[in-house]
Amino acid sequence: MSNTIIEFKNVSKKFENSESYAVNDVSLSINEGDFVVILGASGSGKTTLLKVINRLYEPTHGQIFIHGKDVLSINPTIYRRGIGYVIQQHGLFPHLTVRQNIEVVPKILKWDKARITERVRELLDMIGLDWNTYENRFPRELSGGEQQRVGLARALAADPKIVLMDEPFGAVDAITRNKLQEALLELQNKVKKTIIFVTHDIEEAFRLGDKLIVMNKGVVQQYASVHDILFKPANDYIKSLMAGENFLDKLQIIAAGDAVQQIEWDDRYPETFTIKPDDNLKNVYQSFIEKNINVAIVKKGDETLGFITKNRVDDLVREILMAGIEG
Repeated sequence: MSNTIIEFKNVSKKFENSESYAVNDVSLSINEGDFVVILGASGSGKTTLLKVINRLYEPTHGQIFIHGKDVLSINPTIYRRGIGYVIQQHGLFPHLTVRQNIEVVPKILKWDKARITERVRELLDMIGLDWNTYENRFPRELSGGEQQRVGLARALAADPKIVLMDEPFGAVDAITRNKLQEALLELQNKVKKTIIFVTHDIEEAFRLGDKLIVMNKGVVQQYASVHDILFKPANDYIKSLMAGENFLDKLQIIAAGDAVQQIEWDDRYPETFTIKPDDNLKNVYQSFIEKNINVAIVKKGDETLGFITKNRVDDLVREILMAGIEG
């Protein structure tokens, strides 16, 4: 049974008086529970692609399906209530308190008062804001980071399956942005929503995304895992994007010996190869790809120090990239 939640079929969007398409012939599927980041420079079409999902923009051509149903067949107001939406400037109503902002959609959906109160308390706890301290504060009394947290809580209030996020951390300082990214990853581990997240920042994309949609001039250049974007670039544009960041060079600073795992051996790993503890992570990672093997034995002479799995190296790659470590 397919777990596809969003499907684009030949979707294009052209604005009036524009000579070119903002989004051009996009066909791809997004699975339930995936954290997908749309990455691209200004004018690449990333925000337009996001907005056609919740019908803020209607596609000029093509179709979008949610759980197999054409979204154009659904009442747009009802449809949007089932999708969380977070924007860069948080979008909170300034005349409403934190509690009232989060309550907006549940009240529209006519939830009972006790259920709404329970949901607001639950969400404030999930985003790390104390109920007693924050429920009656107004947006002007919050920091930028706190406003974004409340914006996320409001987007999650009605427990939507899909959450759209349009450069939500772009207006905060670097330290706050890092904390918000950490909080979002922790939250996603708990709630497992399907998140579509727009950014122009490569490190943010690599830190957050399970998969990336890389766009340029309205065209999807590659839709793949972080791993495949790095090591299996689809075209020269992706190659130049990755080369410009020198990601591979950054991997050289970690030695295999620093990533050793003590794992229970079983038949999941029928094939292995041997590496030395001073082999760098770049070489180890490339070996996993070239050999199509998921585990390596780390040996110092005749002594077996442990193992490294490809999943472990994937995690370390993400950590290195998100930390911005210089090679």
